[in-house]
Amino acid sequence: MIIGIPKETCPGEKRVACVPASLPSLRKGGLEVHIECGAGAESGYPDAAYTEQGATLVSSRSQLFEQARIIAQVRTLGANPEQGASDLPLMRQDQLIVGMTDALSNPHAVQKLSTRNVQAWAMELIPRISRAQSMDVLSSMGTITGYKAVLLAAHALPKMFPMLVTAAGTVPPAKVFIIGAGVAGLQAISMARRLGAAVEAYDLRPTVKDQVLSLGARFVDLPLDTSDTEDKGGYAKAQDETFYERQRTLLTKAVGASDVVITTATVPGRQAPVLITAEMVAGMAPGSVIVDLAAERGGNCALTQPGQTVVAHGVTVIGPDHLASTVPHHASQMYSKNMATFLLHLVKKGELKIDMEDEITRETLLTRDGAVVHPRIRALLGETEGGQGEER
Repeated sequence: MIIGIPKETCPGEKRVACVPASLPSLRKGGLEVHIECGAGAESGYPDAAYTEQGATLVSSRSQLFEQARIIAQVRTLGANPEQGASDLPLMRQDQLIVGMTDALSNPHAVQKLSTRNVQAWAMELIPRISRAQSMDVLSSMGTITGYKAVLLAAHALPKMFPMLVTAAGTVPPAKVFIIGAGVAGLQAISMARRLGAAVEAYDLRPTVKDQVLSLGARFVDLPLDTSDTEDKGGYAKAQDETFYERQRTLLTKAVGASDVVITTATVPGRQAPVLITAEMVAGMAPGSVIVDLAAERGGNCALTQPGQTVVAHGVTVIGPDHLASTVPHHASQMYSKNMATFLLHLVKKGELKIDMEDEITRETLLTRDGAVVHPRIRALLGETEGGQGEER
């Protein structure tokens, strides 16, 4: 069975879905890798590194799609809205299209994939269960973004992070406040602590308090009802506007006292909640920095401009997009491990085994036999069991 690795076409995307180090395990599982020429170049993996591990180079993208039963990508249509549609005519019936699809935010892209009679699989929907940890791309990429967010903040801040005792006097540590203690937030806490900052963190899920404290940060407790703030997968649940209004009021003091605020709060398939208002930004000291990791979802800060850095009230507001792609070598390495593990979950001894009783398989399969089969995506499209989304 052949896996095709095409070059990523989304603007700014430098990652590759498979790195040379993953090839031996794939080959052992009965899989052969064909890769588009130059697919790994921007992430530091030259064509020669692939051929040394037994991969076949393919110069034509259309030829790659024609040869491969499985197409493995970082961003498929949905997560690549500008360029992804150009791959649709290349897809073949029953071909597997595997990658990040942003399905919950772009269900109509999933519908387009179904018209090509392919099996589309969403890596971002890997369930958060123990046996799927090695496939969890959101955690892998969250590690990268949390790390890089602190570096962006340190570069923009007109202060140093660590406390220094010098002959010219004592330099106090920078005060860093992390909002959201998921994987990205926890990595940001760890990185800011390594640089010597005084770190505080907040999350509406009380279950993460011990993790924050274990990393040496102070947990900010707010008097809010948090009894229904976490779903069964461990993600934060969306709240009503009354909750967010109360939350913003209580966060104002901590935000105003911080040199750096890093926000990471997102809800799958929803616009990011606004946690920092323009008035809160105005209350920060000039020179302070906000890094909004929810920028691609609209932003946790009211002043965030996705993909841009703006200065308002003397505060630098950074809204990065494609942040994991700015560390493409290790981001690709981690993504490739997730991808290879997932593919070997679907393919046994070179044969495709689709077990819909398995939670990992069931939660990631989007389309099959010309229909959208994922219940959450069907619901977003307004489909019913008797309509277009009926599983066959």
